[in-house]
Amino acid sequence: MSVSFRSTAVLFLVVGVYGFGADWPQWRGPALNGSSDETGLPATWSLTRNVRWSADLPGPGAATPIVWGDRVFVSSTAKETGQLLALCLAAKSGEVLWQKAIGDDRRVPRNNMASPSPVTDGEIVCFAYGTGLLVAFELGGKELWRRDLEQDQGFNALLFGYSSSPLLHDGRLYVAALRNRKPGQYPKRVPPGTRLDEVDSYLMALELKTGKTVWCAFRATDALRESMEAYVTPIPMRIGGEWQILLFGGDAFTGHDVRDGRELWRWGEYNPTKINHWRVVTSPVVVDDLAVVAAPKHAPLYAIRPTQKATLGPRNVAWEFPKMTPDASTPLFYRGRLYALQDDRKVITCLEPASGNVVWQGALGGTAVFRASLTGADGKLFVMNEKAHVWVLEAGDAFRVLHQIAMGKGPARSTIAVADQALFIRTADRLVCVSEGDETGE
Repeated sequence: MSVSFRSTAVLFLVVGVYGFGADWPQWRGPALNGSSDETGLPATWSLTRNVRWSADLPGPGAATPIVWGDRVFVSSTAKETGQLLALCLAAKSGEVLWQKAIGDDRRVPRNNMASPSPVTDGEIVCFAYGTGLLVAFELGGKELWRRDLEQDQGFNALLFGYSSSPLLHDGRLYVAALRNRKPGQYPKRVPPGTRLDEVDSYLMALELKTGKTVWCAFRATDALRESMEAYVTPIPMRIGGEWQILLFGGDAFTGHDVRDGRELWRWGEYNPTKINHWRVVTSPVVVDDLAVVAAPKHAPLYAIRPTQKATLGPRNVAWEFPKMTPDASTPLFYRGRLYALQDDRKVITCLEPASGNVVWQGALGGTAVFRASLTGADGKLFVMNEKAHVWVLEAGDAFRVLHQIAMGKGPARSTIAVADQALFIRTADRLVCVSEGDETGE
């Protein structure tokens, strides 16, 4: 099944200089929808067969590894010291090329501050952390700049800790902080000396080369309590010939002008009764002229048709899918199909993205929930549950499981990255590179 010409054109415009299919430069990959054009990936493997290397990590983290050329970049905690680390590994061997201590980790329930994923344009790699630190390096490890966004913008109050990954688009970093406006909501996590004044949610654009702020836009919300909070990554979309940045959470879905961050439109119909614990975890997925979002707590999946400037209403909802929807796992768009994972009941649904009609639905099973998102490449789907059990499925018009394997220790919440004809799989304590024809001696 081939992707339409229109879809291909949109993806080309989104990825820009990223080298589509060859690298995995940020959390949702080169197309920003979880897919890659990479081929030659194994459908099956063991802990040694079809494994290029397996490298110990200094501590757990939910950040997805990113890959550019011969280098893999990953954020981590250090179990022994409690520090946050930036690591660079050789993609061919797993050797650690450099490692930098960034700052101290912060305790939050079921999470740590090494949850946002890094980004790179092939010249600069930027690491982000839940403490609000942004640090940019040359690929060789020389630090170029750093920012402390909590110091500048106030404490990021979220129940499970700030986890949004930055977006890299057209030479700029876009950072979203959708947070509780009262920093004292979670007093045990507030660093000593932090002011407890009320804070706004915001979307910020920074220059990748310098770290300087281009603009910072206030993101309004009328959400209540935890519903103000979101763990999402901003996503770009071309609407009416102009780029916009999409942001989902805080009881609203909004589009922002890339030039100054102005809010151009708003859709706010997914939480009409103002439930106060509907934090958002999943990010938007762009499919042609639609933007797909999953309401929290397994509420409906919506396909929204945005405009250049307007308040959106029912007429902008192309379709709604009500059942077996994600709460934490961002949907995947791959080869003309939309895949959504009900992460608690472990059920995956294949949808026609233009209509929302179900193509197939199947149960993955297993004893653990899923918190990672789906990856699509080489005609296959890859996903890992919290116990580091990986499933490989056929991408097509029938539910077919090709492979299942336990990869090691959990909790595992990192999305599987694809580059250089290999899978990069992060468990609680290891990063494993899976590649056809390779074999380790372990």
